Amino acid sequence: MNPIISYIKNVFAAKRVLGEDRNLTGMVKADYLLQRLILEKKVPGISISVIKEGKTVFEKGYGYADLESKRLIDPKTSIFRIASVSKPIAATALAHMVQEGKLSLDESFYTYVPDYPKKKWDFTIRQLAGHTAGIRAYKGKEYGLNQPLTIPKGLEIFKLDPLVYEPGTDYLYNSFDWVMIAAAMQRASGIPFEEYVQKKVLNPLGMLNTYTPIGHPERGQNETGNNVNSIAKLKHQDLVTTFYTKDRAGFRKAIPVDNFYKLAGGGYLSTTTDIAKFGQAFLDKKVMVDEGLLSQFLTAQSVQGNSTFYGLGWQVSEDVRGRTFFGHVGNGVGGYANFFVYPGQQLVFSILINCTDPKIQQELDAVIACFFENAPSA
Repeated sequence: MNPIISYIKNVFAAKRVLGEDRNLTGMVKADYLLQRLILEKKVPGISISVIKEGKTVFEKGYGYADLESKRLIDPKTSIFRIASVSKPIAATALAHMVQEGKLSLDESFYTYVPDYPKKKWDFTIRQLAGHTAGIRAYKGKEYGLNQPLTIPKGLEIFKLDPLVYEPGTDYLYNSFDWVMIAAAMQRASGIPFEEYVQKKVLNPLGMLNTYTPIGHPERGQNETGNNVNSIAKLKHQDLVTTFYTKDRAGFRKAIPVDNFYKLAGGGYLSTTTDIAKFGQAFLDKKVMVDEGLLSQFLTAQSVQGNSTFYGLGWQVSEDVRGRTFFGHVGNGVGGYANFFVYPGQQLVFSILINCTDPKIQQELDAVIACFFENAPSA
């Protein structure tokens, strides 16, 4: 049977009918694999945007933004938690601040936040950005806090804890590093972190559907201002996906969390269209940061001669076929994200899911691999 006809039948079938049909290629195969994730109830909803050589070649939503109302996913307007894909956004703002001379990567963190408790060793902004400063990771329920903390107040969660190793001697990925960087950026710029990001990154790149979490009066000056895209101001709240977690019984609504204090490391919300646009801006050299400086962010760091496969706020690595990429994977309460930029192939991938880690990275890798195949478009 013609593979395209088989695929069309499968879209409307209650069960998978194709098995592992190897005749499917390219975008047709990607579409089939994504449909299967919904049919097999591995995710509630998923959105994907793919840009190749500057043109959107594949953009589609699958499943539901809300399971109860059966509201469908729209890649242009459905808003997801992007978790750690927030880090590249924050890193781009940091690069702007360094370029302006307001902050130095190799300066001590204490230069900008002198009241932070002193540790056994000093550490720099660069070490924080590359996760080599020795700051600890989450403990217990810290991953899912639901407290209206400002960025400076967020430091209180971990500021009294010792460094877990001497800075520069090891690598430990965490989001607290970026809470610290956001606090330093606020001090250095004199304006709230979210306002600086809006002014230097989101507005210039046309990321008008990228938002901060809902603000709280307790935040005072750090509450989202008039020039910041806040979910609280969104006229159509039904554009925000419902956030889920998955267990043996199926999908249930995720616990409520407040991610504002860790905005830089995992708090932003966005659409796949906006995140893909963000990636394309790097290929088009539209981020307005000197290439020499930008290369420092997009070059993997080394610790004791070994690559960390991480730059400054960016994952920097290669896939199983040896193709180099930069980007980030994100996992947070009620959201999972893939964001990859392949400079050599001029490809940008943005995939967002409204569920805490659904354990489907292998399937997403298979979807991405489809776009490297020489096959006709769907």
